Amino acid sequence: MRLRLPAERPTEPPTGYKIAHPVLSQDGTRAGFTGVSLGGALPYGVLDDASCVYGRRHRPPARLCDCGFHCVHDQAAAEAMLCTAEHRTALLLEITVLGAYIRFERGFRYARQRVRTATAGPCACGAGAVALADAGWGRPGWLALVPVCAGCVRGRTSVSLAGFARLAGDGLKVVARGGVGTALPALDPASGAELGVPELVAEAALLQARLDWFQTQLARLGEQGGTP
Repeated sequence: MRLRLPAERPTEPPTGYKIAHPVLSQDGTRAGFTGVSLGGALPYGVLDDASCVYGRRHRPPARLCDCGFHCVHDQAAAEAMLCTAEHRTALLLEITVLGAYIRFERGFRYARQRVRTATAGPCACGAGAVALADAGWGRPGWLALVPVCAGCVRGRTSVSLAGFARLAGDGLKVVARGGVGTALPALDPASGAELGVPELVAEAALLQARLDWFQTQLARLGEQGGTP
């Protein structure tokens, strides 16, 4: 006879932590995330339901399958995953575990989640991030993004942290931390508040960086056109 753990009835949904890569739809109208391991080929939204990555017709999280969203209990454990080379550009997500879940020693496997906060690390150059730009890879219909500073965004497809939060919707907060400079919080769409000074500064820096890049390209084209 197989013993089963007692069913949990928490007074409020559990909180968990995970890492994921931010993604932007090909037409630039939607934003979401893609995982770093099992299920990474299936981008998900801020509020989303899990599906079986093996195509089986059962509800995640099935006990005899690995399907469902995954997260860990401890924020430090999720941050530790960001130390590996392949995960350096991923974002740290704080999530609410919704629906049915299976509790493990280090975390949960569960049916539904809400991403509350996404934290972007520094740009590859070491400066604090103000935007998320094309990472050079993606999934069908989705561009993967990486944190970048205003100086490194140049002409790449990009979206500001506040812009990503607006496109993702459902009350997502996006913040930047680490690197040289002050961390800039993004707009929380659920609050209904207008862009504040930090967000406007970040947006202005991003626009200025793009303008500088376009002016450089125009100058080069002008020089080439004037050559006999």
